[in-house]
Amino acid sequence: MTGHSSLLRRRFLQLTATTALTGCADDPGGRYTAADIQQLEDQRTSEQQKRGKGRHGPQVYQGYRGLAELPWFDLDREDRLVCIDDSFPRAIDVHCHLGISVLFEPHLDLLATTPRVRHLLDCDATDPGSPLDLDIYINGNFSESQLSDLRLNTLAQGLWGSPFASTQTIPNLLAEMDAMRVEHALLLPIKLGLPFGDALTENWRTAVAKAKANERLHPGLSVLPTHPQASTQMIDLSQSGAPIVKLHPTVQRFYPDDPRVMPLYELAGELGLVVFFHGGRAGIEPKSSHRYAMPRHYEAPLAEFPKTQFILGHGGARDGAAMLQLGARYDNAWLGLHGQGVSRLEDIIQRTGGERLLFGSDWPFYHLGATLAKVLIVTNDPSRRTLRERILRDNALSLFPAMA
Repeated sequence: MTGHSSLLRRRFLQLTATTALTGCADDPGGRYTAADIQQLEDQRTSEQQKRGKGRHGPQVYQGYRGLAELPWFDLDREDRLVCIDDSFPRAIDVHCHLGISVLFEPHLDLLATTPRVRHLLDCDATDPGSPLDLDIYINGNFSESQLSDLRLNTLAQGLWGSPFASTQTIPNLLAEMDAMRVEHALLLPIKLGLPFGDALTENWRTAVAKAKANERLHPGLSVLPTHPQASTQMIDLSQSGAPIVKLHPTVQRFYPDDPRVMPLYELAGELGLVVFFHGGRAGIEPKSSHRYAMPRHYEAPLAEFPKTQFILGHGGARDGAAMLQLGARYDNAWLGLHGQGVSRLEDIIQRTGGERLLFGSDWPFYHLGATLAKVLIVTNDPSRRTLRERILRDNALSLFPAMA
């Protein structure tokens, strides 16, 4: 690494360290408690004890490529996973991203094509791939070494450039969508609150237009919700026709029910924007940010703005049980299914009957096939074929009719 790159790395580390320390003091009024912390540990323990013992049995494969063992998939001549079953409709993915270049904006060509996608959490990096258990929350499959690589590549996205991000391009996403029978994808940028180089909304929108991919890729927008000009920025950015606004409590470090943020939800409804929340604790983010994502903090927006539609991403992640209660209680709450294991998906289906459930992959963190495989497994019974169509496509069309 050159001396110049080392200096930039130190500056970015200082910035991220400062950000990570914001809000680390104990919250007043029991906003985050010892019981909350214990609940996360209990969820991990319970998940490990129950893995492979549910209705769908063990579901462990050798990497994403290993999903070719399932009847709906195969490997092509380049050893890439492909979906070979055309009996179900082409899906709509409500939870995708592109490669990221921020802060010092290292070079990233979002229109490039590369031999393969390097997913941020990539269990195909070795041959054979590392074990992929579909019956646990998905990030539980990755080792500390793999998570360390994720953190390093997060830094690289703002400094010298990420070799992972350079493969997370529009042509590569479209190719994976074709291989997995996904017709449309919503792109969810995140406003990070950096002092400069923080224009993912604009950059992704421009790249999709240059690629002439607007018929299949639908860029959303993001604002920093606690910024004094957030409302004005959301109005301006919505003029592009974006269908959705992404808000990320643990990255943007805000409580969803913060009084400063509540007016944004009403405005989103007026603008016809769906609000996509990162929902719940994934367990791999900084512990100091866990407090923002407790499901109870999401209830006030759902209750106070019934005309605004909200997607609770990841189905609440490792807080899925409590988030499912919210999803069942409010008609304007939609559950994104990415990340949940097949046993949890079964619980969600039993509770909701399939109402307001949405397919999403969180690409390029993971291969599209990981979530698709789970949905196909839990809807494999012939009596659930209509449910499969609703989860993969029809529910999303009711929320985003312009994609029909």
